[in-house]
Amino acid sequence: MQIADKLLQAVRVNGVAGIRAAAEALRDGARDLAGLRVAVTHNIASTTPMRDADGAILAGDVFGASGDKCWWTLPHLALTSPLPMACRIESEPFWCNAAGIHTRSPNTLLAEFDLSKFRERALTSAAIVAPIHLPFGEIGAASFLSPDPEIDDLAAAFEAHGEALALLARIFVASYVKVTERRSARVGAIVLTKREVECLRWAGAGKTNDEIATILGLQRTTIRFHIRTAAQKLNAVNRDQALFKAAQLGFLGTLR
Repeated sequence: MQIADKLLQAVRVNGVAGIRAAAEALRDGARDLAGLRVAVTHNIASTTPMRDADGAILAGDVFGASGDKCWWTLPHLALTSPLPMACRIESEPFWCNAAGIHTRSPNTLLAEFDLSKFRERALTSAAIVAPIHLPFGEIGAASFLSPDPEIDDLAAAFEAHGEALALLARIFVASYVKVTERRSARVGAIVLTKREVECLRWAGAGKTNDEIATILGLQRTTIRFHIRTAAQKLNAVNRDQALFKAAQLGFLGTLR
């Protein structure tokens, strides 16, 4: 469905002082569009909650989480809940319940998920989830939940509003990260050659220098040179850190 430009602008965080207003716009937009409440995080790998300019936790003060719903106090949740787990291997919005994870396009990896004790692990009976893949490998997520904890079917709401909710969530989270995160300006200027990327990708796949040399038809010393040069450009102290930084910057991807 179409979203009013006014709402799209309202959920965008233009500065730290505007965080709370943007969060309130996301909350109200989800309620008005689909009758759902919101749980949102800028980083599924961290329990650090999103905060407004005064330090208030948005999940509680704006989005209304309380009691056992204070998920940001549960460090194991990102490792055990099927919601953030699915966000690691799915980039499009989906909805899920104990019966399965439902996407618009097939994702066979999701079929392998263990959904036992779903409500206990996900802290909800059903959710529409918007994965938000950000620069440097960070993954945010927004879950849209029924106010009635017994509701376990959000198929109709997902069909009607899933894409709109995901767009609102992405604008909010991505803009929040921009105004709150501090990154070195140097990373945007890093340029690796095609050969350096090839060598790093094979190294990231677990290949030794000798194996990479065989694959690419080069000398072992040439492989070492390219990886060392790439590490210098990435300001990495060793091979492992070079691979980590290259992955964060999107140079590696997956070998197909």
